[in-house]
Amino acid sequence: MRKDTWDEKHDGQDCVYYKNSDQVQQKLDQMGHPIQISNKKPRLLVRLGIFLMSHSTVVSILCAITGVVALLLLPVLAKNTYISENALMPGSANPFFSGQDVSEANNLIKELQHMKLKSREKREVLSLIAEHIRELGAEVYYHEFQSPKDQFNPLQFFSGTYCSSRSHENNSYAPNGVNTVGIVRAPRGDGKEAIILVTPYNSEETKLSDAFSLGLAYSIFSHLSRVSWLAKDIVWLVSDSRYGEYASVASWLREYHNPDFLSGLDQSDVHMDSHYGGRRSVGFKRAGTMAAAVVFKIVDREEDTETDTLKIYAEASNGQMPNLDLINIVNYLAAHRQGFRVKVASVSSLVKSAWLKILGQVLEWLSEVAERLNPQWKFAIPVMDYVEGTATLASSMYYQALGVPTGSHGAFRDYQVDAITLEISPKIPLNKETGKIQFILRSGRLIEGVIRSVNNLLEKFHQSFFLYFLTSSGKFVSVGVYMIAFALLVAPLPVVAAALYSDSTKGDCTAEGPKASTDTFGALGSSWRWLHAAKVVLMVHLWAVSVSLLPYLINQLPKKSSTFSMLAWFFLSAIILLILYQIFGFPYSVSSSSEASPSDTPNWTILKALMIAAASIGLALMSVINFATAQIGALVVVPMCLIAHPLKHLSRSTNYRSVLLLACNLALAIIAFPPAALFMLKSSSLLTDFSPPSIGVVWEWTESLWVWNSATYLYILLVHLPCWVLYMHVLLHPMKL
Repeated sequence: MRKDTWDEKHDGQDCVYYKNSDQVQQKLDQMGHPIQISNKKPRLLVRLGIFLMSHSTVVSILCAITGVVALLLLPVLAKNTYISENALMPGSANPFFSGQDVSEANNLIKELQHMKLKSREKREVLSLIAEHIRELGAEVYYHEFQSPKDQFNPLQFFSGTYCSSRSHENNSYAPNGVNTVGIVRAPRGDGKEAIILVTPYNSEETKLSDAFSLGLAYSIFSHLSRVSWLAKDIVWLVSDSRYGEYASVASWLREYHNPDFLSGLDQSDVHMDSHYGGRRSVGFKRAGTMAAAVVFKIVDREEDTETDTLKIYAEASNGQMPNLDLINIVNYLAAHRQGFRVKVASVSSLVKSAWLKILGQVLEWLSEVAERLNPQWKFAIPVMDYVEGTATLASSMYYQALGVPTGSHGAFRDYQVDAITLEISPKIPLNKETGKIQFILRSGRLIEGVIRSVNNLLEKFHQSFFLYFLTSSGKFVSVGVYMIAFALLVAPLPVVAAALYSDSTKGDCTAEGPKASTDTFGALGSSWRWLHAAKVVLMVHLWAVSVSLLPYLINQLPKKSSTFSMLAWFFLSAIILLILYQIFGFPYSVSSSSEASPSDTPNWTILKALMIAAASIGLALMSVINFATAQIGALVVVPMCLIAHPLKHLSRSTNYRSVLLLACNLALAIIAFPPAALFMLKSSSLLTDFSPPSIGVVWEWTESLWVWNSATYLYILLVHLPCWVLYMHVLLHPMKL
């Protein structure tokens, strides 16, 4: 009951809490108060909330464990892929890609190898490709672009792009890249839609794999120029990947979708034609709206396999994925029509993990027990399928959370065009003639089948899923399934925050007693503690915003190394935090104040409640921007919010619960620190694409995030880092007992 309901003659007594309203009404009648308490029960939702708050510890443990278990069960809950759009009809028509097309591919491969042996100029490769395209009667032109500039611009974080398109400014330090573009107009189309084929090659050093990729792409392009069923224009982009595969494609797409009508005739084309081909182009040419894009390249085999291998890359920026139907038709045609072994990226270290195999065996044993009770309850999958599915799921979640495209297909997703990258490798080395004809034939028929399916569409991809995780090339987890694990992990946060608020309110009554009704400072004690805690949370988040902007200033320094940049970032961040402490006051100033202050109440609970509220809001917002980032972040942030407790209190207790909680807090304080987490990931070899741990590698990894405008950069610095700092404030709180 409220403190102000006590009469003055009861000063000095403690607050008394009653179990039911009858006892309260009886006490009020004895005191002579005219207040009547209703016996009406609160609503079910209110009673449920009170029950959850009173059992917040049990609810937190159950939800956290259930959320982790649900995450580990995702490979078991994965469904087989299927074609949602009936108009695609993959494999409904026999492919017409024949031996004649393979012969054309072989001829171009030999010409490119002959050029390399004679060490001719690089521009002759472009001239050769353009000449072959002209011989087909197709349109051809060149597109010039500058080398990308890695620069952090916070004002254009989401609107900016990775590379800069061709500019009229002279760049004497780096030569411009040049793309070659060919267009086949569809005989049955109206020019309003187009399918994009992309073949990357390194103009600085054309390897044998590049020659095979160009030969295969030209043979497909030549074949499509002769077919009668084509209803969408075909655009073949031969992208110059000297500055990376993404940069050339992104630059061409930017000019394709944002034409410069004021510049008139593109003078660069006239200049370039004096070097490339000797003929004058008509300028930048366009086809219709892009229905889909397929990036494909041939790579030499990396391991001994009995069949040709196809590897699919689909992740784009900030967790964007193409429509699942595009992956489904590629998987169906490659595995069931052309006999490829289809793969998607996976974490290789998890495939060899012993604990995953044990977990798979436990699930298989539980499935057998459940099947004995009811034959319809069989739910497990083979152990190796579970291990490989978990490794693939971890890779899919990681690359979506990282926010960096896994190939040049990511540039198309920035314009809402569905695109994937196909990496084709033969079962024999490329320098051997055995089986080369069959390999090119099967690869050509695969690409032809994909184009024919997309050609059948009357509208854009929309039937299947856009939000999903892959557990294999033929299995996926939809958003309706994987969001359950995230919901279970985050569910305890508002419950614990409400319970902490309730406990702090009760603590005010118990500590101050009814005497607070005549003491103005005592009546405002609770409000002041909440205001002080809110000030600390606001200060930490302001500091996090300034830390996220520091790289822009550090990037302006000339001749800086990665190690120097990281150290400068660290020291500047520490200085800013000290300045904010001087402005807003030290976080523990209330606790160290005079006896008149309300410091006797353990106000670390208030700070913890506000920390949980801020973390909940951050995770909820990030789940809308990039769900994979929020899912992985919740695995660390939620334990921080739940187990945070002052170390001073835990160190004074010798029971096993306090010792365990003390150890968990100390371990989590180290693991949750972003640089420390990165070091542990690198040392554990979970991420094979990282270099050995060093101070500078943290800066390089963070730099890659802001260069690609990854939302993970914002999550780490605006959600995770302030949560960790507030977590440390709670751990180091000098509470009085």
